[in-house]
Amino acid sequence: MAIAGINNICVVGAGNMGHQIALCCAIAGYKVKCTDISREILTKADEFVNTYLPQRVAKGKMAEEAAQQARANIFFTRDLEEAAVDADVVIEAVLEKLDLKLKLFDQLDKICPEHTILATNSSFIVSSKIAPATKRPEKVCNMHFFNPALVMKLVEVVNGPHTADEVAQKIFDLAKDIGKIPVMLQKEIYGFLVNRILAAINHEAMHIYDMGVASYEDIDKAVVHALGHPMGPFRLMDLTGIDLSYYIGMERYRETGDPTHKPSPIIVEKYVKKEWGQKTGKGFYDYPPK
Repeated sequence: MAIAGINNICVVGAGNMGHQIALCCAIAGYKVKCTDISREILTKADEFVNTYLPQRVAKGKMAEEAAQQARANIFFTRDLEEAAVDADVVIEAVLEKLDLKLKLFDQLDKICPEHTILATNSSFIVSSKIAPATKRPEKVCNMHFFNPALVMKLVEVVNGPHTADEVAQKIFDLAKDIGKIPVMLQKEIYGFLVNRILAAINHEAMHIYDMGVASYEDIDKAVVHALGHPMGPFRLMDLTGIDLSYYIGMERYRETGDPTHKPSPIIVEKYVKKEWGQKTGKGFYDYPPK
């Protein structure tokens, strides 16, 4: 279904999450501009699209005409104003740093038309912390995709205390229109639904590992083969990024002052060493270069 008033979408951040969110929207028929300050990241994103779409066609999962249209629908640029000036919806997918998001949303508020909805893909930072950077708090909300965004179906939409009900509903409908399964949170809560549950599992897994009870490999095996998860917590941290685990832990610690929210020593060590998981070729596990 077409969502009234939504034709052009801007995605800010062309990293793994950003360019996949952008491609989801382009495949669904929306005109998408994806922007990033890094020329290298934009080049990699463009190369991903040029590889992914022909592969889908070759596997019989997408028609050639649909792939060509999706390619035509997506455009990459370093110019934030060019990307956002005519956007009906902006989806922010930058690092989980509040100061960075505040600066960005202030810029977007000045660039975008009055009707533009500003959504953050943040998995932990609630939009009520970001909305004050704008003059349109009623048009700010969380729209949280899961990694990898092209594969994972769930999207968490958070109807914050500042968000207009019709805005949250429009983002919910947009998620459905691009082939996702959205859930609506009627209250802001740290970690939303999935990551709040996952954080409890990860925290206990890290605690067991730090105590020397079992290796991270065996903890992963236990979670996969006894709990039925597709991958264990350590392998999952490698996938989503150990740098992200570090940022989230530090943000939560700054917010609460509770030392138990600090990242585990092994997470800090790997963050400093830039052993961030799949994106760097090494995390808890080693990964061959792509």
